[in-house]
Amino acid sequence: MLEELKRRVMEVAKKAQREGMCKHKSGNFSARDKETGYVVITPTSVDREDLQVRDMVVMDLDANVIENPTGLRPTSESLMHLAIYKTRPDVMAVAHTHSQYATTFAILNKPIPAVVYELANLKCSKARIPVAPYGRPGTPALAESVVEPIHEADVCLMQGHGALAVDEGTIEEAYLKVCYVEELAELYYHALTANNGKEPEVFGPEELQSWAYPKEIKFPHKN
Repeated sequence: MLEELKRRVMEVAKKAQREGMCKHKSGNFSARDKETGYVVITPTSVDREDLQVRDMVVMDLDANVIENPTGLRPTSESLMHLAIYKTRPDVMAVAHTHSQYATTFAILNKPIPAVVYELANLKCSKARIPVAPYGRPGTPALAESVVEPIHEADVCLMQGHGALAVDEGTIEEAYLKVCYVEELAELYYHALTANNGKEPEVFGPEELQSWAYPKEIKFPHKN
């Protein structure tokens, strides 16, 4: 069932581990199938390099396990993924990582402002990467904690925990967004360090929302 979607989620999970975004079995990934509404999600406590397609778990939005042929349990943070799919019906993929710089600001409970214009790609309506309040991993409280921030933006930090990103299209794009979060966190960290802790200048919501593809670029007419 959903073999291609399982493969894609698995490949992103492996890539995240190789790239240092998820160390020591941390983080989790999921994608929703448009036809069935089922969610393919990574299993708990498995080294990503050992993952096989058949290890991926299929769930419904009510947290019922539909398929787990190797007997592995879905990530303990499944409720968080399912809450996002319920509250944002447009979302088709979720990526949750424990990358170093993003998690540092999550520990500090400090939102990341728009230090570079690329934040415009993350649908941050308040020109920041917000922080979801603390919720104990694996609990409904954690699931509830991300609902408001994920309405504000496609990305957020999770207090004392890590980073999260969603996408309306693919798991690959959700992972790319959470990689952007890590890059922005690193830039912000270095800006603060170089400026002796003084906040750098940032872009406001109006400026970020003003972007448009340049009308001066002209394409050949189609017959």
